[in-house]
Amino acid sequence: MSVSGSERTAQSDFQVRCLHRGATTGQLQFGGRSFACALGRSGITSQKREGDGASPAGAYRLLGGFYRADRIAKPVTQLPMRPMLERDGWCDDPRDARYNQLVTLPFATSHETLWRADQLYDVVVVLDQNIYPRIPGGGSAIFFHIAAPGFTPTEGCIAVSHATMHHALSIATRGSRMRIGGRV
Repeated sequence: MSVSGSERTAQSDFQVRCLHRGATTGQLQFGGRSFACALGRSGITSQKREGDGASPAGAYRLLGGFYRADRIAKPVTQLPMRPMLERDGWCDDPRDARYNQLVTLPFATSHETLWRADQLYDVVVVLDQNIYPRIPGGGSAIFFHIAAPGFTPTEGCIAVSHATMHHALSIATRGSRMRIGGRV
């Protein structure tokens, strides 16, 4: 029996659900299994705003991303991934024309540095939240990345263990979506 393109995409979709209202941890479900994940410090919201600390409810394509080639091998995935550079940043200033986009450091306005001393951005997958189109103040730098020890809250991203990330990337396709919302 063959699997159609739409069935293959559905099999490679990811569902994020919180444990309870306002929870900062949840479950990432894919491939018939569930894995622990960290959510934003303000839980999940359907009204995402810059700086609110919430993970945005909705369905977002996994666009591709970056990995720390000095720490890990290139992840096995169908998503476009490139080695992260020390000068990579992400603009989070809603007043800047490059808001919610990759920028080169040094960068004059508010931004996030992607090259970090901790392991949180060893792998970073960009979600298409507030990218097509970009709306100033609609939220920036919503990533799928590595969780901090103890799955402490993120600033709005979805974060998982290294092992879960590599497993997720191994089944992700260019059509994969991350659906954020609902309860376990």
